[in-house]
Amino acid sequence: MFGFHVVRQFEQGIVFKWGRLQPDIRQAGLTWVNPVNSRLSKVNMQINVVGVPAQEAITKDNVTLTVDAVVYYSVVDPVKAVINVQNYRHAVSQVAQTSLRSVIGRSDMDELLSERERVNAELREVIDQPTEGPWGVHIERVEVKDIALPETMKRSMSRQAEAERERRARVISADGEFQASQKLSQAAGVMADTPGALQLRLLQTVVDVASEKNSTLVMPFPVELLRFFEHQAGSGPGTDPGVRRVANEAVDTDSSANPPTADTPTADTPTGDAVPVNALSAAPAAITPASEPPTQTPVRPTTAPAAHNGPR
Repeated sequence: MFGFHVVRQFEQGIVFKWGRLQPDIRQAGLTWVNPVNSRLSKVNMQINVVGVPAQEAITKDNVTLTVDAVVYYSVVDPVKAVINVQNYRHAVSQVAQTSLRSVIGRSDMDELLSERERVNAELREVIDQPTEGPWGVHIERVEVKDIALPETMKRSMSRQAEAERERRARVISADGEFQASQKLSQAAGVMADTPGALQLRLLQTVVDVASEKNSTLVMPFPVELLRFFEHQAGSGPGTDPGVRRVANEAVDTDSSANPPTADTPTADTPTGDAVPVNALSAAPAAITPASEPPTQTPVRPTTAPAAHNGPR
């Protein structure tokens, strides 16, 4: 009213007189401009927030992503923000969209997902370069809000994560089995050096089984008794190599003392022939097989002379 204006604390005023910019910038407070030939333009110096719409772009490794972000900026030079650009708010939004697409195209999908801070810093530098110098707008920070992945990519990543977890589980299980085998090997060595340790372990196993309320009956059997039976069974004449050697030498001596004669029957001797007695004693293995009955010499009946009762 009557050329009086109130400039608030977070604003600065620019005066145009007959369309020409005046060098003095009106600060916060009450100020007066000529309402006939002057006009006051107020510029907000607060930090403004603009949302970047979701941008669909292709990453460096040919994956289609949808990314949206938010930009925080403030005006540092009100003269440039009013004179050099028509609408700096809309200009900052457009620069943010194009810069976001360019940064996505230069990055891999894994980098966008895991290195958010680096992506945000790169976006800030890219957007701030064309805005701060010529437009007087400083980009405070840029944050990527969301990265939307295709459904196929989500399934692939879930399978990859599941396979990685399964691999880790198998490695941990194998490592545990390896360590357990080493401990068992050491325990076996200690038990081998101390025979009584095995008996103590057996008794401990019996105690563990008995502590559980079940009907299992455990009968400890001494291992030494089994070894005694095994030693006795292995010392018989049929299995002892020494006894077997002595028996073979006796058979060879008997064969050399009673050599076979011409009358000794062989495998070619026909069944039913007479066999000498000395041949039977020298070679008892040449007896006629049991499947054929031995040949018997027929006995000729003899008649006794008749008794004479007296003269006829």
